[in-house]
Amino acid sequence: MSTGALSRVSLRWRVSAAFGLGLLLVVSTLAIAVWNLTTGYMFSQREQSAARQADVNVRLVDSAIRAHPDSLDELLTGLATGPDSTILLSLPNGWLTAGRHVLPRALPAELVAQARAGQPARQRFTVDGVPVLAVALPVAAHNGLYVELYPLLELDRTFRYLSTILIAGTVACSILGVALGAWSTRRALRPLTALTAAASRVASGDLSARLPDQADPDLAPLATSFNATADALEQRVRRDARFTTDVSHELRSPLTTMTTVAEVLDRRRESMPAPAQKALRLLLAELRRFQRMVLDLLEISSADEQDAEHGRELIDLAALARNVIASRSGPGPAVDAPAEPVLAFGDRRRLDRVLTNLLDNADRYAGGPVRVAVFAHGGTVRLEVDDAGEGVPAELRERVFERFARGVHSGRRGPDSGSGLGLAIVADHVRRHHGSVHIEDRPGGGARFVVELPEARG
Repeated sequence: MSTGALSRVSLRWRVSAAFGLGLLLVVSTLAIAVWNLTTGYMFSQREQSAARQADVNVRLVDSAIRAHPDSLDELLTGLATGPDSTILLSLPNGWLTAGRHVLPRALPAELVAQARAGQPARQRFTVDGVPVLAVALPVAAHNGLYVELYPLLELDRTFRYLSTILIAGTVACSILGVALGAWSTRRALRPLTALTAAASRVASGDLSARLPDQADPDLAPLATSFNATADALEQRVRRDARFTTDVSHELRSPLTTMTTVAEVLDRRRESMPAPAQKALRLLLAELRRFQRMVLDLLEISSADEQDAEHGRELIDLAALARNVIASRSGPGPAVDAPAEPVLAFGDRRRLDRVLTNLLDNADRYAGGPVRVAVFAHGGTVRLEVDDAGEGVPAELRERVFERFARGVHSGRRGPDSGSGLGLAIVADHVRRHHGSVHIEDRPGGGARFVVELPEARG
């Protein structure tokens, strides 16, 4: 398996597989050792027993050949130890057999040749489906050959039973190793799971998420470090939010005064020289833009201080989109939505502001919105706003959602230059609803702003 494929397998399964493979190797080694030792010992004992029995039998046969050759058939029949055993005796006048019938030509040539040369021979083979151990011994009288076939059926059954037990035990131990690895990994990774959950809560805006105190000396420093980091982050975010709120409140009074004075002067604009009128128009435009920026800052800072789940309800986004477009001045695009409700669980005011800011962004910078669509897709709800502009370059599609980002309008001044907070508010409100926002290319040109929220089942 390649490194890339391994990296796609979870750590829990990799550790479980390692446990299983490790136990498989250990148990397989032990099983092979047990098999070799046991079968070797049992077969050796059977072979020695057969050799001793054959040695006794060949002496009886040799004596009978010398003293009572007519009683050989009866002797051989008596020497056969069972229905599956066979005795073959080669004499100058031919072969004599007793027990289970086996033709002499079924005997291995090497076995017969070695015994005829005067050397005792033993060999294991199968005759007519029956495993046997053949013991061949030379007979002194008449230069004969004695061969006895001992059946190994019982020993073969014992070997099969032993192999079944060893294989089943090896497989069972491997499965047990995987289960043990999964159990131990789950227990070992439980603190990491808690850390991941806490980090996800912090990332989603819940700065109060903390890890419980750990009694384990190896895990206690991790929990302490994470909680200290979360405390510092929460204090810094709240300090920044308070600073933004204080600055915004402090700016409202002088800003209101300046705006009032500028409007008073604007009512007497006709009596002013042309350069003064132009300067007054620029001043009013900047004051209005500044006023919008202060209000946006107040909304962001107040949102940071509010509970993320406050004021949530079940909302039909298609109906919300129609209401927002109907409340705007001038004609707007129709809402492309299915007949059934498209439901999401959220804060109606914030979702209303999300769509309003996207429409305002299209009006100010992209020639107005040309399409608004709401539909459910794969467990999420998509809100799409298409504009008639030139589109947003790929390298700016994330930066435009940052606070005070100007994107393609950087350096442009005027009443519609924006403060860079409208899309930042969109991103902030969407994040608080556990959703996401991004920009795509609109078919035919322009940009498509896409908001994705978790779908709620009505």
